Amino acid sequence: MRHPIRILGVDPGLRFTGWGLIEAQGNRLGFVGSGTITSNSNYDLASRLKQLYDGLYQVIERNAPHEAAVENTFVNKDASATLKLGQARGIALLVPALHNLKIAEYAPNLVKKTVVGSGHADKEQIRMMVKVLMPKATFNSDDAADALAIAVCHAQHRGSAGDRLAVAEARSK
Repeated sequence: MRHPIRILGVDPGLRFTGWGLIEAQGNRLGFVGSGTITSNSNYDLASRLKQLYDGLYQVIERNAPHEAAVENTFVNKDASATLKLGQARGIALLVPALHNLKIAEYAPNLVKKTVVGSGHADKEQIRMMVKVLMPKATFNSDDAADALAIAVCHAQHRGSAGDRLAVAEARSK
């Protein structure tokens, strides 16, 4: 029997970064924790990014995940907002990397399709399905629910052929 894998899902955002932690053992999923890291919009950008860094660092230190999954950035019409989201996403990738975690990235539509069955699911459908998959799950925001969905997506896709190929390529370097 395989040991449980603790997976941290991260839904990056400059104002709110959601995190969700699950344990996956085969097809069984268990809720470990979730929350939302906030940054103060009255602070300058560098200080806000530091708040996200510190918050995510503490989550990883407290919970010792084995792997992390981060949602990919989507591009919207506001270039400035997209850039800021990209910077927050950089923090979401950096902190797990500094802890030597394997990190996977997933498109929002794949996360929705994996968890809900439709790539165009809304926030309420994601919240509902996270509760169906893990009845003990609690979350204080849509961002935390999304982060749990990202972790669930990773649990379902982590053994895919593409994932194994990426790991093999990384080991050969």
